[in-house]
Amino acid sequence: MSSFTKLTYHVVFGTKYRRLLITPGFQERLYKYIGGIIREKSGHLIEIGGIADHIHILAHFPPTISISAMIGELKGSSSTWMNTEKLAGRHFEWQKGYGAFTVSYSQVEVVQNYIQQQESHHKKVTFEDEYRAMLIRHNIQFDPRYIFEAEHHG
Repeated sequence: MSSFTKLTYHVVFGTKYRRLLITPGFQERLYKYIGGIIREKSGHLIEIGGIADHIHILAHFPPTISISAMIGELKGSSSTWMNTEKLAGRHFEWQKGYGAFTVSYSQVEVVQNYIQQQESHHKKVTFEDEYRAMLIRHNIQFDPRYIFEAEHHG
């Protein structure tokens, strides 16, 4: 018997301290770079989008790599690339954590449309509120004090 998989994930992560660093000037280049990483790892990017402080990725990931390893590769490689290319105008980092949710094949188009509408969606809803709502919708227990990293001064 052969093995068959189609593992579809909706992944969300933000810039460190939710800084508005992903500007329209290089946003598409970043998205293409991340798509290249996914392809290099034998995955398939379906949709990517977001706004200045976070991104959403809808993709098929192979069963040969764990979700945490895949996201670690996406975040690590893309932040190194961003800093090497000096695209953000300052040091670029992603937040420490991420959200990753499985997506039923029947819901792929719904999630894809949601990602495509990020700019208009965030005229009404902050990233913080969106992220908390996603955790609640997926019945994930969390302590609100530890969802986002806080920037400390002094």
